[in-house]
Amino acid sequence: MSGKVSAEAVEVQELSRISDRISFLFVERASVSRQDNSLTFSTEARTIRVPSAMVACVLLGPGCVVTHQGVSLMAEAGVSAVWCGEEGVRFYAAGSSLARTSHYLEAQAERATHRGKRLAVARAMYAMRFPGEDVSRLTMQQLRGREGARVRSAYRFQSEAWGVEWRRRQYVPGKFAESDAVNQALSSANSALYGVVHSAILALGCAPGLGFVHTGHHRALVYDIADLYKAELTIPVAFEVAASGKSPANTARRLIRDRVHGTHLLSRVCRDIRLLLFPEEPVEPPSELEGDVVYLWDEIDHRVPGGVNHADEVAVPW
Repeated sequence: MSGKVSAEAVEVQELSRISDRISFLFVERASVSRQDNSLTFSTEARTIRVPSAMVACVLLGPGCVVTHQGVSLMAEAGVSAVWCGEEGVRFYAAGSSLARTSHYLEAQAERATHRGKRLAVARAMYAMRFPGEDVSRLTMQQLRGREGARVRSAYRFQSEAWGVEWRRRQYVPGKFAESDAVNQALSSANSALYGVVHSAILALGCAPGLGFVHTGHHRALVYDIADLYKAELTIPVAFEVAASGKSPANTARRLIRDRVHGTHLLSRVCRDIRLLLFPEEPVEPPSELEGDVVYLWDEIDHRVPGGVNHADEVAVPW
């Protein structure tokens, strides 16, 4: 690869907020490296440069080789590097968080560990899926039942709209080709959606494994948030792809990329997470890029400045 490789760290002020970034890039059979503060994607035919500060997620498919400098740049710029299996339907790893503050993480932990607040967040998630319906008194069992009926209805509607037969959701890990076209397209579309959502969650500083509806999995919150958009995005795309007769995996990824961009999904994900975690706050919480300041916890004042010698504040018995 030609060009000088720079190892100079990316400054925070050079980065873009997650809601302003390109949603995702899917790459396979290429070498990924760094030139200055741009990611480079090289094949025998050409090399493409992409500013790292403008990308939310890079889906690395089979045949990709990533240099140490390429990985370090993605980590510095807060780009989620998602290593995918064949057809892009598996998730192996992700890069560092863009967040410089724990504001979102603390709010998430408080609500996820308090039974009443967790239920309130779960109800708010379902309310986003059922606009105009009152779910404020429904139990989790009732909410799950309503969601199941809603998903079944969405499959039936798209099946009739596109003239594509639908039996049931089916995906066996490692046996992608054994599923029908709708299921293949749905698996591929969902995988891309998970990558975008995972990027936003990491960028805001939330914990992907601390969910509200889903639990016990390292991507529980990813599934929670992604479920808000499947009926609108991935399910229609899957049936459209199946009806087209084109390659399910590649076509689904391209359509999801276009729909994610057209619906401003990254901005919506950030907004929805903010609404779920800070429903009482009239103003927007700090940007994920703000802060980068270390505090010390205090049981009275919540927090006090770090990097200060506090020995003179109180008498310390020895």
